[in-house]
Amino acid sequence: MLKSKTFVKKTRSGKVMKIVREHYLRDDIWCGSEVCSECKQESGVLQKDACIESNLCSYPHYLIPDTNVVLHQIDVLEDPVIRNVIILQTVLQEVRHRSAPVYKRLKDMLHEKEKHFYTFTNEHHRETFIEREPGESANDRNDRAIRVAAKWYSQHLKTFASHEDGLKVVLLTNDQGNKQKAEESGLLVYKCEEYVKSLIANPELVDRLALSDDDKNEITSAKLLFPEHLPLSRIQAGIKSGCFLQGTFRASRDNYLEATVFVQGEGEDSTEVLIQGLQNLNRAVHQDVVAVQLLPRNEWVAPTSVVLQDEGIAKDDDDNEEEEEKALKVTAAEAARRSTGKIVGIIKRNWRPFCGMLNVSQIKESTRHLFTPADRRIPRIRIETRQASTLAGQRIIVAIDGWPKGSRYPNGHFVRSLGGAGEKETEEEVLLLEHDVPHQAFSQAVLSFLPKMPWAITPEDMVMREDLRQLTVCSVDPPGCTDIDDALHCRDLENGNLEVGVHIADVSHFIRPGNALDKEAASRGTTVYLCGKRIDMVPALLSSDLCSLRSNVERLAFSCIWEMNHDAEILKTRFTKSVINSKASLTYAEAQMRIDDTAKNDDITKSLRGLNKLAKILKQKRIEKGALTLSSIEVRFHMDSETHDPIDLQTKELMETNSMVEEFMLLANISVAQKIYDEFSECALLRKHPAPPPSNYDILLKAAKSKDVEIYTDSAKALADSLDVAKVDGFPYFNTLLRILATRCMMQAVYFCSGMDSDFHHYGLASPIYTHFTSPIRRYADIIVHRLLAVAIGADSTYPELMDKHKQSALCNNLNYRHKMAQYAQRASVAFHTQLFFKSRGILNEDGYILFVKKNAIIVLIPKFGLEGTVFFDTKDKTIPKLVFDEEGPTLNVEQHTFRIFDKVKVTIRLDDSNIQHQKIRMALINPVIPGVSVPVPDVEPQAKKQKLDH
Repeated sequence: MLKSKTFVKKTRSGKVMKIVREHYLRDDIWCGSEVCSECKQESGVLQKDACIESNLCSYPHYLIPDTNVVLHQIDVLEDPVIRNVIILQTVLQEVRHRSAPVYKRLKDMLHEKEKHFYTFTNEHHRETFIEREPGESANDRNDRAIRVAAKWYSQHLKTFASHEDGLKVVLLTNDQGNKQKAEESGLLVYKCEEYVKSLIANPELVDRLALSDDDKNEITSAKLLFPEHLPLSRIQAGIKSGCFLQGTFRASRDNYLEATVFVQGEGEDSTEVLIQGLQNLNRAVHQDVVAVQLLPRNEWVAPTSVVLQDEGIAKDDDDNEEEEEKALKVTAAEAARRSTGKIVGIIKRNWRPFCGMLNVSQIKESTRHLFTPADRRIPRIRIETRQASTLAGQRIIVAIDGWPKGSRYPNGHFVRSLGGAGEKETEEEVLLLEHDVPHQAFSQAVLSFLPKMPWAITPEDMVMREDLRQLTVCSVDPPGCTDIDDALHCRDLENGNLEVGVHIADVSHFIRPGNALDKEAASRGTTVYLCGKRIDMVPALLSSDLCSLRSNVERLAFSCIWEMNHDAEILKTRFTKSVINSKASLTYAEAQMRIDDTAKNDDITKSLRGLNKLAKILKQKRIEKGALTLSSIEVRFHMDSETHDPIDLQTKELMETNSMVEEFMLLANISVAQKIYDEFSECALLRKHPAPPPSNYDILLKAAKSKDVEIYTDSAKALADSLDVAKVDGFPYFNTLLRILATRCMMQAVYFCSGMDSDFHHYGLASPIYTHFTSPIRRYADIIVHRLLAVAIGADSTYPELMDKHKQSALCNNLNYRHKMAQYAQRASVAFHTQLFFKSRGILNEDGYILFVKKNAIIVLIPKFGLEGTVFFDTKDKTIPKLVFDEEGPTLNVEQHTFRIFDKVKVTIRLDDSNIQHQKIRMALINPVIPGVSVPVPDVEPQAKKQKLDH
C-alpha cells in the first residue's frame, strides 16, 4: 500500500519547491514475539516467558516506553533486569533527532541479545501507521502513534494468550495527558517511576530513576537563589540584536566562583567573557552552550590569581558565600579588568554521566546526599539513594537531571558503581570515562570486517604494489612497542646519490571506507597510551599483528621514497604501495649502539648510519628556517612484574636515534602533505600549528627578564634564535627551563580541511604545509591521508565522503577533540602512577625550580621526577605576615624573602591521601628557611632503608 506525503520547502536561494515523498505500508512486518505463530518470522526476539517480578504486573508482559521515558530514563532501561522491551520506530526516530548519545546507547541495547529489545517499524505497518490530523501538533501525533501501536500489540498478542493471565503489553509514560488517553483506550499504562518501584527483583533500581518535574520542585527551597533563565525565543532574538552573546561555558578548576565563556568569532576574532559570582554563573555547567550578557564597563573585573585549595567539605544551600565573593572583588581591584558578563540562559546542556564519590549526609536515615564529582569544574550534585552506606568509599557514576533556580546544587540520580576508590582498576576506569575515551571491547559487527586467518599476501594484492622485500628495511621504536607503524631504509645508488625510504603500515588496505570497522576507528580517532596500558584505535589483530611492521615477516606498506644527494637535498620523490620484509625491529638504544659500534659494518648498521648522517643535516636545515626545539619533561615508570605498580620513576633520555626517526617522519609528512594538496586542493586533510598571540609570551618574557636575558618573539625564527643563546652563568638548567615555559606558551596543533581554511602554516616546524601520514595504526587522520594519497597516485578509488570538504571538516573536529582528550588522559595516568610511586616512598627531599609565582603560592618543578607541585603560603595562619605579590615581576614577598621564577628551592614531597578522591602530591618548603613557613628537614633515612629491604 502506497501513501504519499506532499509538502513545500524553501531553498537557500529563496525558491519554493514542492516535495512529494512516497511512504510504503506493509502487512508482513513481524511483531517479534516468540508466542506469535501468525507473523512469518524466523525466530522471536521477545521471549515467550517474559516475566519480571512486579507488584503491579504479576503476569508476563512486554514494555513499550514512550520517547520521554527513553530520553530521561535510559539508565533504568540499561539495567539487566529490564528485558523484553518494544522500541517503536516513532520513538527511535524522535530519540535520534533529540539526543545522539541516548540514541547510540539505545542502538547498543537493541543489539544485545540478552536484553531482548525489539524494534517495531510501526510507521510502515498498515494497521499502526496514522496520519497527522488538522491542527494536531507533531508531538501529539507521535503520542497517538505510540498508543495505536500499543493497542495493536495488545490485541495481536491476545489471540495467542492461553488464559486470562497471558502475555500483556504495558505502556510506560510520564506524560499525564498521554497516560489518561491510554487508559481511556483500555491500555495497561503506568508512570515509569510507578513501574520501577513495583519491581521486586531489584529495589536499588529506584536510585537510577531520573527525577521528574514534580520531584525537582519538591526538593527546591522556598527562596530563589538564581535568576530565571530566559526562554529560547528571547535568547535567539537577543543574540540576533547583539544584546547577548552565545558561547561555551568553561568552569575554572581552581575557583568554583569563576568561569569564562568562549565566544567563537570569525577568524581570530574569538573572545572570552569572564563570569564571577554564583548569581552570574546562574546554574551553567562546564561545556554548556550559554547566552551571556555583558555587564556595564564599571562592573568589569579581573580573573583572580588566588589558588584555592579544595577542602572537600560539602556546603549546604544556606551556606554563606560572602567570604569567597569578597576575595574575588579584592583581586579584581588589583589587576587589569576584562570583559565581564552574566549567564542569562542555557542554549544547550552538555551534561554527561559524571564519576565521583558520595558525601554521605550526617542526618540519620536521610536518603538525600551530595555527590562530589572527580572533575573540579563540575558542581556537587544532590541525589537520592537508599544505598549510601554501601556506596560510601566507592567511585560511582551520577547523571544530572536538572537544576532548579531555588537549589544551590543540581539534582541528579545514581547510575552505577565503578568499585573502591583508590583501587588501580577503578581509577583507570574513572580516568577513561572522565576524558571520554571510548574503551569498550570491539563489537562483533566491527570484528566481522577483520581479515580471516590465516592471512597471507595474495597475487591480487601485488597488482598495484612494488616488491621491496629485498631492501634492508628496519624499524626503530621505544622498548616493548608492538604497534610498529614505520620502517626505514637507506642505500647507495649507482649514480653516487642515496635512496631513502619511509615505509608506513598500509592500514587503509584492511579498513575500507564506511564499514563498521572504519566507523569505529573514526569515532575513536586515536590510540590512547596510558602507563602500562594501551587503548587501541583498531583491533589487536591489525594493530599488533597484520599491520605491525615486525621483522622477518612480509607486510603491506605505503612507501615514500626519495633520491637525495649527500647534503640531504631531495632530487626526486615518489610514492608507492609496496610489500616489505623488515630485517630488524630495533629499540632506540639498540639502533644507537649499532651506529656507535665501529666493529659493526653489516647492511642494517650501514643503513642506520646513512640515515643518521642525513637526519642531522635535515634537522640543521629545519632549525635554520626557524623550527622550534622546545622542551617538556617526560617520565618513564618501571613496573613491578607481579603487582604492575610503579617501583621506579625516571625522566626519559633522548638519543640521536630518536631525532633520526623524527626527522624522516617529518619529511615524509611534509612530502605527502604537498602531494595531496596539489591533487585535492579543496579536501586535503592537513595539520596546522597557529602562531601564539603575543600575550601568550608574557610569562616567558618576564621569566627571562628576571635573569637579564632578552627573548624575541616576533617570529618562530626570532624565538628559536634567542632561545639558542639564552644562558646564565652558573645555571646550566636555565635554558631547559626557558624552553619548558616556551612550550606552555604554544597553541594546540589541529587538523583541518584545506578547502575550509586559508592558513596552512605550522609554526613549530616552520613548515608552510604539514599533515600526518606516518602513524595509521594509531591515528585515524593518517588513514584518511593514506586514502587521499592512494587516489592521487591511482592506487585506489575515491568515495563521496573523501571529497566532501564539509564532512572532512566535521571529521577533523572529532579528531581534534579525541586527540586533546587522549593527551589529558595520558597526563592523568602519569599523575595517578606518580601518586602510587610516592605512596610507598614516605617523605622525600628534592631540589626544584620555581616555574610560576602566584598570589599565595609558588609552583615548583622537580626535574628528577618531571613533577610539578604547589607550595602554599596559608594566609589564614595569623603567624605568617601579609604576602606581598607583584604581578609585574611576578614576585612574591614572604617574611623579607622574595620568590622569583626560576629560583632554586628545596622541598619535601609526600602523598596526601586524606581526601581519597583528590589525592595530591604535597610540597612544603625546606630551603630557603622562612620562619613559620619552612618545615624542618625530615629524617628520610629510615624510609630509604625500608625501601631497600622491600626490594
